Amino acid sequence: MLNRRNFIKTTVAGAVLTTGGTLLSSCQAQANEPKKNDSIPYKPEAELKLSLQDWNIPGENLQQKMDFLEKYNIVGVEFGGSGLAKRVKEIKEALNGRNIKASAICAGFQGFILSTDEAIRKQCMDTMKEIMAAAGEIGSTGVIIVPAFNGQQPAMPHTQATRDFLCEQFNEMGNFAKEHGTTVIFEPLNRREAFYLRQVGDAASICRDINNPGVRCMGDFWHMTWEENSDMGAFLSAGEYLQHVHVASRKRRLIPGEDGEADNYVDGFKGLKALGYNKYVSFECGTKGDPNVLLPAAFELLRKQWDEA
Repeated sequence: MLNRRNFIKTTVAGAVLTTGGTLLSSCQAQANEPKKNDSIPYKPEAELKLSLQDWNIPGENLQQKMDFLEKYNIVGVEFGGSGLAKRVKEIKEALNGRNIKASAICAGFQGFILSTDEAIRKQCMDTMKEIMAAAGEIGSTGVIIVPAFNGQQPAMPHTQATRDFLCEQFNEMGNFAKEHGTTVIFEPLNRREAFYLRQVGDAASICRDINNPGVRCMGDFWHMTWEENSDMGAFLSAGEYLQHVHVASRKRRLIPGEDGEADNYVDGFKGLKALGYNKYVSFECGTKGDPNVLLPAAFELLRKQWDEA
């Protein structure tokens, strides 16, 4: 009696013999066929537009900093929100005639919107509106805000009622942002920095519920390292609401490349390409070395990985 193993051997051998070897030939042909591209299709409008925060750009003044960006074909600059209204004239003059635009504005507001103290919440709303008005004047894509950091207390509890309140507050901010030609941008942080809003998909779901074109979200590769299972999945979960991206090295939050092989952004870039993302990828990082050397190397690294994605 044939056991199962011998039966399979006999059957396969017989099939090869009776078909004159065509079974083996067929298997070889299939192995040599090029694999089908099963990746998500990319949208042609996708573009890698790099940006630097102005305090991290080499140069003695803003004009010199813009010269540095132009030298390496960097098309965005991210300004801090604190005191932005007083810098509008200076910024406009520095950007005039250059192929460089203001990307997002990084925070700079006072107070926090999830405070249990109404006066602190009002301070947050008022200072955010001041920054958003200035952001609109310089043509910025939006103003970044974190609902609450871990150290900001007392804060509202993590409940549905808090989420509903947040939606109301950001709808008001979004309306103001629209009037000034910009947006307000939710930034998710990792759990060591914020108890509320830690994943890109959570931020996007709030944007969806508010349903206001003045309210958008962002992803930060540094925070995503600790909170997301997939960079690509995180960006895809944001969909149409993704307005800005931050990038840094993935171990120490330095210039991309300073953490060696860990600094891989290809998976995330695949998600951005699938979305047709053509806003800014902005450096938010420190450095342990010479930025005049490390920044150009980082630009080359990111452009290479974008092409690989």
